[in-house]
Amino acid sequence: MSRRLAAGTERDLVQAERDIRGRIGDQPLDFAAMAAVSNIYRAANVVRNHMERQVLVDEDLSWAAFTVLFVLWIWGDQQTRHLAEEAGVTKGTLTGVLKTLEKRGLARRRAHGGDGRLVLVSLEPKGLAVIERLFPAFNEGEARVSSGLTEDEKNQLASLLRKIIRSAEASAAPASAAAPASAAEPAAEAEPAAEAEPAAAGAEPA
Repeated sequence: MSRRLAAGTERDLVQAERDIRGRIGDQPLDFAAMAAVSNIYRAANVVRNHMERQVLVDEDLSWAAFTVLFVLWIWGDQQTRHLAEEAGVTKGTLTGVLKTLEKRGLARRRAHGGDGRLVLVSLEPKGLAVIERLFPAFNEGEARVSSGLTEDEKNQLASLLRKIIRSAEASAAPASAAAPASAAEPAAEAEPAAEAEPAAAGAEPA
């Protein structure tokens, strides 16, 4: 039996889209949007599972834990609420992740020096050593899962996904705060052609 919404062969994925269209195709729906978003979801889950099973398993890290270490490595100490946003997880999920990282001596929480109500998270020397050692292997994993694309296609895909991210964020923001798409577009052109952002997969780890 072929796989449906779960990732399978290209034929399975296309057939699943045809099955959906055949079932509800008489409704006035945007099937192109459905295909685009469902495949983003599938790809995000496939990539996350691949990385956890093939790369992160050696350090016994979840995708969420790796992303937290990555954010702290690149941007330094973070307030917990900002760290949750950057890592793409809920505050509850972050609490569990931080407990694990602290227990292993990879990160630590402390009170904010200027406001005792706030909590800062920082990378411990052991955590720094782990992320510096692990990231090259992680990037090799990124190269493997995107090996079917040319360099131009990778850059184009990254650019298109940034548009999806901006559209989703704009639709979630208050009307007064949402910037017109035309105003946001030039800034995207100034971004690096290729970014190594593990949180870009978009799906919150379980």
